[in-house]
Amino acid sequence: MGKDRRKRDLEEEDTSHSSNNNNRRSKHIQEDSRSERHVKKKHHKNKSDSDSDSSDSTEKQRLRDLRERDEFADRLKKKDKDKTRNVSQPLGSGIRKVELEEVNPHLRGGKVENHLGKPAPVHPTEIRTSISPSSAVELNTTSALANYATEAKKRAYEEAAKRLKLEAQDRERIIPKLRVESRRKYLEKRKEDKVAELEADILDDEYLFQEEILTERERKDRDHKRKLLELAKDHERARELERVQRYHMPQDARKGKSDGKYEEVDERERVPHYEQRKWEEEQMSSAVFRFGARDAKEKQLKDEGKEYDLVLEDQIEFIQAFQIPGFNKDIKEEKPKLTESQKKRLTLEETKRSLPIFPFKDDLINAIKNHQVLIIEGETGSGKTTQIPQYLHEAGFTEDNKMIGCTQPRRVAAMSVSARVAEEMGVKLGNEATALGLKTAHLNVTFIKYMTDGTLHREFLSEPDLQAYSVMIIDEAHERTLHTDILFGLVKDVARFRSNLKILISSATLDAKKFSDYFDQAPIFRIPGRRFPVDIYYTKAPEADYIDASVVSILQIHATQPLGDILVFLTGQEEIETCQEMLQERIRKLGSKIKELIILPVYSNLPSDMQAKIFMPTPPGARKVVLATNIAETSLTIDNIIYVIDPGFCKQNNFNSRTGMESLIVVPISRASANQRAGRAGRVAAGKCFRLYTAWAYKHEMEDNTIPEIQRINLGNVVLTLKALGIQDLMNFDFLDPPPHETMVLALEQLYALGALNHKGELTKLGRRMAEFPVDPMMAKILLASEKYKCSEEILTIASMLSVNGAIFYRPKDKLIHADTARKNFFVPGGDHLMLLNIYNQWSDTDFSTQWCYENFIQYRSLKRARDVREQLAGLMQRVEIELVSNPTETVNIRKAITAGYFYHVARLSKDGHYRTVKHQQSVTIHPNSCLFEDLPRWLLYHELVFTTKEFMRQVTEIESKWLLEAAPHYYKPRELEDSTNRKMPKQMGKSRSELGIH
Repeated sequence: MGKDRRKRDLEEEDTSHSSNNNNRRSKHIQEDSRSERHVKKKHHKNKSDSDSDSSDSTEKQRLRDLRERDEFADRLKKKDKDKTRNVSQPLGSGIRKVELEEVNPHLRGGKVENHLGKPAPVHPTEIRTSISPSSAVELNTTSALANYATEAKKRAYEEAAKRLKLEAQDRERIIPKLRVESRRKYLEKRKEDKVAELEADILDDEYLFQEEILTERERKDRDHKRKLLELAKDHERARELERVQRYHMPQDARKGKSDGKYEEVDERERVPHYEQRKWEEEQMSSAVFRFGARDAKEKQLKDEGKEYDLVLEDQIEFIQAFQIPGFNKDIKEEKPKLTESQKKRLTLEETKRSLPIFPFKDDLINAIKNHQVLIIEGETGSGKTTQIPQYLHEAGFTEDNKMIGCTQPRRVAAMSVSARVAEEMGVKLGNEATALGLKTAHLNVTFIKYMTDGTLHREFLSEPDLQAYSVMIIDEAHERTLHTDILFGLVKDVARFRSNLKILISSATLDAKKFSDYFDQAPIFRIPGRRFPVDIYYTKAPEADYIDASVVSILQIHATQPLGDILVFLTGQEEIETCQEMLQERIRKLGSKIKELIILPVYSNLPSDMQAKIFMPTPPGARKVVLATNIAETSLTIDNIIYVIDPGFCKQNNFNSRTGMESLIVVPISRASANQRAGRAGRVAAGKCFRLYTAWAYKHEMEDNTIPEIQRINLGNVVLTLKALGIQDLMNFDFLDPPPHETMVLALEQLYALGALNHKGELTKLGRRMAEFPVDPMMAKILLASEKYKCSEEILTIASMLSVNGAIFYRPKDKLIHADTARKNFFVPGGDHLMLLNIYNQWSDTDFSTQWCYENFIQYRSLKRARDVREQLAGLMQRVEIELVSNPTETVNIRKAITAGYFYHVARLSKDGHYRTVKHQQSVTIHPNSCLFEDLPRWLLYHELVFTTKEFMRQVTEIESKWLLEAAPHYYKPRELEDSTNRKMPKQMGKSRSELGIH
């Protein structure tokens, strides 16, 4: 019983203990559960607090950046304000009266005052002195000094008298000789003036009077004058001959010839002048190509009584399709060509009065006064660009220190037009400010200003309301360049709140109705052209090589058509130079069988003095052929063009938004451009246009109008400018033709990746600083990144050299090996960007020598242009508060700075030996001219992609993949930059043949 009781007690105890343990366990579980919930709740709270802190930090950073951006913009405005002088304030008025008083405390209000502040008497001829008693001791010493000074003065007077006497004797001896020399020079000058006056008198007689209307006495008088002029010129030629020691046979002198048989020349006198003349002739012959002998062969054949027709090897058969009628119905025949003497007598005023716009001057001024916005339509050459600003100036639109602005789409046009207007107005051309892709020319700060449309874009940043202008002319609006289309929206917006600002839209084509609709039904002022009829010719069949066809057409016109200059439209510098060489070679073979032909190229990289040659009058009996790009289509007007050759192609810049590649490709022109080109032939006489394509191609393969630039190129720079102007809603901006949606989105994404925009699409301080540079956003980013990497001087040089990238080296065909060797001498490790830096530094070390450029086959004008660009960019970098420092030895930092802006343009070498872009996996190739063409580094950064036969990378630099993560961690992911060449195959058991089902 006791055992059973004990057993029951133990079982009860165990049950009780187990129950207690279960209760404790349950209690612990509940406590753990509560603790876990508490921890989770606390963690969730911490996480939410952390997210809130991160969001607050981002917002604070955004607001701080916006505040810094606005402060930076205010500082720029203050700088611009400080640089502007108040024109009402006279020069020198900045000298304050207080400053004068500080210099002389006794000067008060321009009067002399005593120590009591009262005006003191001033005696100009009397000096009052007072001697105090304490100085009486020094009187003896003072008198001794006075005696010594008197003796010194006496000796000085004697010396001066002696010198005056010698001077008088010298004067008596020298002055007669001076009088003789002066008389001789006067007579020489008088002789030259009299000869020139006699020649001018003869020319006037020939111009004013016909031979048959002269009396016998007047005819004898004219013959006498001619004989005198001939004798004077013979006398001058004889004097030139006498300067060289030689003997002339009397019979040869009478016959007017000398065979040089008895010539004895002093080489010491002749050689220097001969070498100089020879050098000048070589320089002129290399600048202007002249072929053929002027009427020499014709005269010989006439003397021999032989005549035959010139037979050309190649000819093109043209079909006359139709005739473009002239606008002026009163002119039915060609106007007689002016002689050289008549052209010389035509004054600038007469030329201005002969322009088609002149009869409409008063009507045009009244229309501008009565309407705020006016569309002006007129043919190229009617005088719109040069005359309208002058008419407005004469009408008083430049009063109150206001300016008349006129934009041009091209730098070359702005330069030539401004020079012409300065000549017509008789004023000095203002300072030239050179920038990227532009060159502004100021006639006068208060009168007229010609500029490129990109220049006006940047002026909007500092002066959005254009208060400095009373009239703004958007010229060549029909070209529809990117900057011009943006200007339409900007000036339209300004005109709404500035009623005193006149807006003139000038167009040369028949699409003025579209501009009128855009500017709220603005009136159209049409200027009738003075065009003559133009015959249009097409080819029977398409031409395989339009450059060769152009050369054949030029020779065909030159050999078969009456005199008159030829204008040929080609796509670029390379085609122009090729055509020039082919034409030169073929005319050399013809020799003197044809008349003289002057070949003149014109393109943007050509120096200004060479471009000006196309406006020079053609010599009598010769023909001029101008090889031009489409700049001669509307921007330039060349006189005496009778024949136009139109191959039907031009170069266009196209942007692929999918690949991000920009390419300059040759495309067919539009029908509107073809008609513009044909119109160049009908300005001075009835002309002919030879189109090197068929009539079917004109009707079916050409577009009606050229696609606007805004719809086919990258919009990064435009979006940045609009954002800097405070325009946030870009999608609803008032575009004349809106750009593609995907192109706009890509531009916004690019600017966000560069740090110019924040996550809300607002302009950052970095973006505001980038907007100050008139360059691509990526280029602006590397200029700003140079501040971080301490290499701003080097990046400045590289950026300026990239602006003239395609025109640095030249390769003469007879010296190809020498040119290639000279180019390779500039190669440096690291890539082409460092090579450009090396070229500029070496040129700078030679004090910018022209001879150094010649020896190294480098175009001097390109380096000079780069130097001008560098100076302007340096000024802009100081404007945006970047210190210019140099660190030439740290090439890694230079390449990192370039990577910071061009991280979009990166390619990687794949296993098959080809390069592919990192993001789009597009196959690309290093350009053969690159210094890395044979090295093939693993990672490359390129400046641009150029599509010719394939996609070439130009201006490449070797980089490391980790730099991309440093420069753009938001754009690249680490796995995209992993080097797959070092990756090994994973270790895994393979399957047997039976498992794979192979028997």
